[in-house]
Amino acid sequence: MFFDANAPGSVAKYTRMAEKKFIEDREQLEKLAPMLKAPIKRQVFVCTGKSCTAVGSAAVKAEFARILEEKGLRQGKESKGRNPMGEVVLTECGSIGFCSLGTAVMVYPDGTLYGQVTAGDVPEIIEKHIKNGEVVRRLALMELPCSNEK
Repeated sequence: MFFDANAPGSVAKYTRMAEKKFIEDREQLEKLAPMLKAPIKRQVFVCTGKSCTAVGSAAVKAEFARILEEKGLRQGKESKGRNPMGEVVLTECGSIGFCSLGTAVMVYPDGTLYGQVTAGDVPEIIEKHIKNGEVVRRLALMELPCSNEK
């Protein structure tokens, strides 16, 4: 239950929250979350924490969005200019852990962490890494081992 301060006719009213449902039917899941059908290959995280914001993370994220959408790679709703069957999910996050080397970007599942990324670096990351699987060495801080590597 939660407190509803705006409940009409009373100063305080508690409202019962709906029970959580676990959906097992794949077809129903896909209706609720169409991205489940998309052939997603990578997720790009752009840090928008305080330190990264101070060095231009908004421009970096905007450039990723612009180019990925232009190339039809960004997964998302068509109504937002994205491709429902796109291969890349673009996500902003609070911190990747390299705040002093911002703007920080991580490409998953590859586990590559990039630092000091500018909007001007984004086309190279997309062309080399996102499209062709080649790490941009001049920006790479580290590569996390994949779970299938020993």
